[in-house]
Amino acid sequence: MSNWKRKSAAAAAAIIAALLTGCMNGNDSKEGMDHSSMNMDGKATTAPAKDGGKTEQTTVLKGRTFSLTARTANQEIAPGKTLPVWTFNNSVPGPEIRVKQGENVEIVLKNELPEPATIHWHGVPVPNAMDGIPGVTQNAVQPGESFTYAFKADVPGTYWYHSHQDSVNQVDRGMYGAFIVEPSEGGKTDRDYTLILDEWMSSGMSMSGSGVGNESGSEAGSSGKPGKSEMEGMEHSKMDHSKMDMGGAKPESTGKDGGKQAEMAHDMSMYDLFTINGKSGSLVQELPVKQGERVRLRLVNAGYMSHRIHLHGHEFQITAADGQALNNPGVLKDSVIEIAPGERYDIEFTADNPGRWQIEDHSDNAAAKGMKAVIAYEGSDAGSDKPNETEKLPAVDMTKYGEAGRMAFTLDQSYTMTYTMNLNTATKDGETVYTINGKTFPNTEPIKVNKGDTVKVKLVNDSKTDDHPMHLHGHFFQVLSKNGQALSGSPLIKDTLNLKPGEQYVVAFQADNEGDWMFHCHDLHHASAGMVTELKYEGFKPGFVPDPKAGNMPE
Repeated sequence: MSNWKRKSAAAAAAIIAALLTGCMNGNDSKEGMDHSSMNMDGKATTAPAKDGGKTEQTTVLKGRTFSLTARTANQEIAPGKTLPVWTFNNSVPGPEIRVKQGENVEIVLKNELPEPATIHWHGVPVPNAMDGIPGVTQNAVQPGESFTYAFKADVPGTYWYHSHQDSVNQVDRGMYGAFIVEPSEGGKTDRDYTLILDEWMSSGMSMSGSGVGNESGSEAGSSGKPGKSEMEGMEHSKMDHSKMDMGGAKPESTGKDGGKQAEMAHDMSMYDLFTINGKSGSLVQELPVKQGERVRLRLVNAGYMSHRIHLHGHEFQITAADGQALNNPGVLKDSVIEIAPGERYDIEFTADNPGRWQIEDHSDNAAAKGMKAVIAYEGSDAGSDKPNETEKLPAVDMTKYGEAGRMAFTLDQSYTMTYTMNLNTATKDGETVYTINGKTFPNTEPIKVNKGDTVKVKLVNDSKTDDHPMHLHGHFFQVLSKNGQALSGSPLIKDTLNLKPGEQYVVAFQADNEGDWMFHCHDLHHASAGMVTELKYEGFKPGFVPDPKAGNMPE
């Protein structure tokens, strides 16, 4: 198994080149992101670099038909630190895809990697056959082959896409990008930026002594085109996270190649580079604004750690959670937004305070110094703002934020079925595993429903030290209560919900999208070590036949 990026070994390979995906919705559409290499039909006009070469700047693609090519490359993540990465269209993040609500979308994945791959459309309620889960909804796309994803973009909002084949490793390597569904009416702002948050390792454990991922930016392997065996030798690149000790002990396990693989504790200290749009520190692109403009920032957490994001110098509102609008969001200032793996939050503010202002992660972790961008007013001097990433600021309580409104579900209504998910950390055969009701996938009990059922799920985090951001595929759910207390703020509709140790939530949804769907922790280390179950519709039959030779690895 490969864990390379992120964490990837040789140090977490690189996340993207420039982005700060700044796609403007209003005037001045050329500011922020370089649109010169972009084709509005969804095809990049610049030829991708040769396999193992340098990455390019992330582009914004608009239209209805798109092509995404998965391939290897090298990217400068931090000044002087170039790491090996796996990319979509030779960038990390991959292209930001923007489509209109109601459009029929077609995306062709071409796999030029040395391993199988897929694409999952995180949060987008696609038909089951388009969900991108190897062995569950499709066979993994083999090297040299292609697969076409086609679906209607019905629900506007901020989403993202990523590989779901051996995802703990492939997402770690950089295989992700933003997917934005723009509303058919309204929702316009003057500036619209996407900030994808992630973590990387600046140095990895060399499994074979190969020099891939060194600071000088050497290409991936002496030939520039690593084969399968060479890829397996890359530092960290084949780290098997499914056998990683996530609880602190460090036993050794035997990898699939028969050799010993070093185990790492799940203290996350191995991730010592925090990035925005694949860049850390001074490489993060600035966010230009003009006084008086309305600005939207779309925050996406593609990493495995939660981040506490603070906007300096401005009042703001959280307008959407996981792409779904909040009711009458209140005005905030000097509060942090906690964003867990897989979650998305849209914030908006009016540019009414000229200067140069930070938006940054607040943490005692030294890597947080790299997770900051500058909101730069055009024609304005720097001002007096300074980073303050170690300052303790209150976090917004999303269960009390906004105003109550019409809800699809209530706590006391009758439901077709109820289900309890007790999430825990355990030791099995000397290794740390993550369990649902005492079992690990594929032995977890699925949630079995019929189309039209109303379903209430109680989620309980019994782990002593681990957060569990739980993600349900193919459906949105409404959050009804936290720790026994009903929500008092805006109705909260999500697809990913973080549970801290000891927390309990009750959520509800309608079974309105037939298929076999995953429900798992989006700390993908935890998912690969067992914290996965499925939502299965009675009588549903997949439209494909699992191929035992495809190497399907759904987590």
